[in-house]
Amino acid sequence: MKLYWVKTHPIIKFLFRNFVWDIPTREKVVYLTFDDGPIPEITDWVLSQLERHQAKATFFCIGNNVKNNPDIFKKLMDGQHGIGNHTNNHLNGWKTPTEDYLQNVKKCEVEMAKHQFATKLFRPPYGNIKPSQSKKLRNNGYKIIMWDILSVDYDVEVTPEKCLENVLKNIAPGSIIIFHDSVKAFRNLEYVLPKTLDFLKENGYKCDLLN
Repeated sequence: MKLYWVKTHPIIKFLFRNFVWDIPTREKVVYLTFDDGPIPEITDWVLSQLERHQAKATFFCIGNNVKNNPDIFKKLMDGQHGIGNHTNNHLNGWKTPTEDYLQNVKKCEVEMAKHQFATKLFRPPYGNIKPSQSKKLRNNGYKIIMWDILSVDYDVEVTPEKCLENVLKNIAPGSIIIFHDSVKAFRNLEYVLPKTLDFLKENGYKCDLLN
């Protein structure tokens, strides 16, 4: 059985304090994030759920998906959601030479610029990034966004019920929650997202944008 650190430990946050793990606040605000899109149907479905609940989210987009689905990327922009860079080809930083990694981030940047859009939010795929990559990205003005709550929606061995539990039992003011608008995650996401949005509304939470 796989083990996950669903709630990011304070020691990890301290050791890697150059990254953003949550947004310290006493207000009932959380930050929903979605990785790996935009893709047909699933990203559209996510947007419809957010609109129904009048919620905002931040989407960490793969540049190649932006290239292949420009109409959906435009919907993210038109909906005034947050958008971040997730590399052009979903690269694992630990397995990629630093210069290759930085060039791939740049490719995603260029793809978004074709839509007159620029962002300085970055999330490393898998959460894996070398210190050399992190330092250069931060020197280039990027803010590296990690997460406080890992839904584990992408794991087919995790049931929808367990995925929902991962999220709801760990929500706190300022939490950054990570979901995936991907085919692999959709079985869990379809169950969890509406219930999460209902829970947040019922408990007086606002879903805000990262910036």
